[in-house]
Amino acid sequence: MNKELQTYYEERFSMMATIGWRDLMEDVERMIEPLNNIATITDERSLQYRKGELSILTWLQNLKQVSERAYEDLNEKNV
Repeated sequence: MNKELQTYYEERFSMMATIGWRDLMEDVERMIEPLNNIATITDERSLQYRKGELSILTWLQNLKQVSERAYEDLNEKNV
């Protein structure tokens, strides 16, 4: 892994180790819960909007795990 990519992941993991990141993930969890209810959707436009919101929040929720997996894969390829 090149130095620039190494630094990228180290900085990302440093950010994810903060209390602020933990608080953000708690907020994301609270935001996902009500959005995951289709009973309140009145039309197709609202459904598509809701899907977009959930997609972004889910991406953010999974970012740490996906980053860790990518970092491990990159390190295994360089061994």
